Order: sequence, then C-alpha cells, then structure tokens
Amino acid sequence: MSQLEKYPRPSVTVDLVIFTIVDDDLKVLLIRRGNEPYQGLWALPGGFVGIGESLEEAAARELQEEVGVRNVYLEQLYTFGEPERDPRGRVISVSYFALVDAERQTIAAASDAADARWHSVFKPPRLAFDHRKILDYAVWRLRNKIEWTTVGYELLAKKFTLSELQRVYEIILQRPVDKRNFRKKILLQGQIRELNETRSDGAHRPAKLYSFKQ
Repeated sequence: MSQLEKYPRPSVTVDLVIFTIVDDDLKVLLIRRGNEPYQGLWALPGGFVGIGESLEEAAARELQEEVGVRNVYLEQLYTFGEPERDPRGRVISVSYFALVDAERQTIAAASDAADARWHSVFKPPRLAFDHRKILDYAVWRLRNKIEWTTVGYELLAKKFTLSELQRVYEIILQRPVDKRNFRKKILLQGQIRELNETRSDGAHRPAKLYSFKQ
C-alpha cells in the first residue's frame, strides 16, 4: 500500500472571523447557511480551498463571494483539525481574522449564503460546525493583540480623539481602561501622530485629533 493510499487526503477550508464595532459593541460577521450541513444555522464565512489556490487567495475569494467584502487585510489565526469537526468528512480549517469599519463595507449575502449580518460576539447565535470555538479563540487573540499593538486602525475614522481610541479598547476588553495610563502607553508606542486640529464635543473643551502612522 502506498503512502497516499494509507493516508487519504483531507479537504482544506478557510474560515473568516471579521470583527467590527457598531453601536458600542464588538460584532462579528456571520452568514446563515443556505445548504446542508447545518442549513439555516449561522456560521462564519468561508469555504473549501481550490486545488490551485493559496490559502490567502481562497480566503479573499470566499469573503467576496459570500458577503461581498473585499480589500481587507486578513491575518492568519489558527488551524482547526479535530477529526469529527465536519460531518462531510475529514476537513481541516485554516482560520483568518480581520478588523473592518462596517460603514466602509456593504454586506450582502451571496453564493450559498442565505443571509449575512453583524452579530454581537458576546451574545452570538448558535453556530454551525466548531465555529463558536473559532470565534472564542479569535476574541481571545484580539484581546491579547491589543496589549502590544494599536488595533483601531480599521475601526476608527482617519482622524480621531484619544477618547475614541480608548473606547475601542474598552469595548474589546469589556472593562474600563485607566485614562492616564492608556494615553501614556499609546503615545509611547509611536503608532499615532498628533494633528494640528481639534474637535468640539458639546460642552467639553475641544479635543486634540490624531491619526495613525502608515
């Protein structure tokens, strides 16, 4: 028996965890499955990798085909390969995640998706496959990531206040952040620049505006 016969080839999929912040809540983009298995349940966008595709090409294609999202920087998250994770057979999933501004993207269900919507990551619906496990891991990774990098680049306008950036962190971490320590840490990272502009916010004095460095 040859090695190929002894070890049948598994299929490979990509699953995409796309985060945004809407209405003061961290949300994830989900699709309602139009086909079996798990028809009618919500799931992460994704699908099978073509024989001539790279993982990154498959991820970008599936994101565009299923929900109409394009031009998003995707970061590889983790590989999930439990033998029974997919009832269709032996399927290994390479997951990716990204942060996007919901206002810059037009979400529309396409391909084999019956619907596409943003859902709170803290109160998600029942998910197909092992996608709840993937989502939980992505949230954990995101919270760790903000400890050493600025994650607000895709979640804020080009010009923002430090209070707006701090609120992004508080929503992701689900806890208050000390204002003084936060501002000191962010400025020491050197990833934002102070602009010669301010913004008025009601009765408060004008706040300085900042932008991210390229």
